Amino acid sequence: MGSDSFGVMMCTFVGRLAAVSAGNFNEEFDITWGDGHGKIFNNGQLLTLNLDHYSGSGFQSKKQYLFGKIDMQLKLVPRNSAGTVTAYYLRSQGPTWDEIDFVFLGNLSGHPYTVHTNVYSQGKGDREQQFHLWFDPTVNFHTYSVLWNPQRIVFSVDGIPIREFRNLEAIGVPLPKNQPMRIYSSLWNADDWATRGGLIKTDWSQAPFTASYRNFKVDGSRAWLLQQMDSTNQRRLYWVRKNHMIYNYCTDTKRFPQGFPKECAVH
Repeated sequence: MGSDSFGVMMCTFVGRLAAVSAGNFNEEFDITWGDGHGKIFNNGQLLTLNLDHYSGSGFQSKKQYLFGKIDMQLKLVPRNSAGTVTAYYLRSQGPTWDEIDFVFLGNLSGHPYTVHTNVYSQGKGDREQQFHLWFDPTVNFHTYSVLWNPQRIVFSVDGIPIREFRNLEAIGVPLPKNQPMRIYSSLWNADDWATRGGLIKTDWSQAPFTASYRNFKVDGSRAWLLQQMDSTNQRRLYWVRKNHMIYNYCTDTKRFPQGFPKECAVH
């Protein structure tokens, strides 16, 4: 895409969004599957997804987004959530899609949730990093954010960055930046792989499993366009990686015996 076309697209996006405060789920999202397992309450201020023996559920945004800072507050499935997966992600359409993933893997009561992150560009992903949260994400709502601009993608939890994926097009690593994406979320059963590689199965006596959402916000102001990681956030990112990262594809020698992907030399 040429620079002139890119500039037009950016201006169109910013003009459409402006600065958006907390969104209304009735106005911003459609519940797309689940046969009544997804519900909106409180005049559009609260959304819940449910999973039982019969079905999971999911929703998607009515709008598409190209860059911005996107916040959502989630309260994850409580108690024994082993086997369940709550996904919250952005994705474009087509065979060479772009995607930015938060995926929450349930666990036995008292054991930490695993937060799985991934970035797809032009249909290629395999860039997984996983973390254990430093709090119980089922007791209260916490804010999960994606900052997405032409220079970087930053995943944050309660304002603390947990991952940065930088623009490394100069060394041949594409960054999602040309395809608008919708916001999606879903709750489903994945006990064939989600918890300890599928060793722990879903306990259906705990159903229904419920994930709750509130305070959706998209910041379409220009402040995010050139936003970088300042020294404070670099220190926070280092703290998370040192103390809470449990998997990094860039250190998985068994998976990449012929050498790591190009971006691993920098990230």
